[in-house]
Amino acid sequence: QLQASGGGLVQPGDSLRLSCAASDFTLDNYAIGWFRQAPGKEREGISCIGSSDGKTYYADSVRGRFTVSKDSAKNTVYLQMNSVKPEDTAVYYCAASIQFTMQTSGYFNWSQGTQVTVSS
Repeated sequence: QLQASGGGLVQPGDSLRLSCAASDFTLDNYAIGWFRQAPGKEREGISCIGSSDGKTYYADSVRGRFTVSKDSAKNTVYLQMNSVKPEDTAVYYCAASIQFTMQTSGYFNWSQGTQVTVSS
């Protein structure tokens, strides 16, 4: 099971770090993706980190502002969100995949969502 945490209410331009922790499997064995879903919109894949090679992917909407990383010792993946914008407001999820992909159908063990709200 994956558990996402770290969401909250922040102002535009602020930073926030989300965490994705696994309790019963090793994250190093899987690619971990971050997704978000805003009200009335489809779920969007925004970032992914590979299982062992550290390869990363970012959607255009977050590239240059968000950074995904992994702490293997803590079995946790992080999403550092810098220079957040109101359009980043969404519920954020993490999930695991055996492939390096952003196709939601390729993911399992979805976390519960953590709400991020960017507002002044």
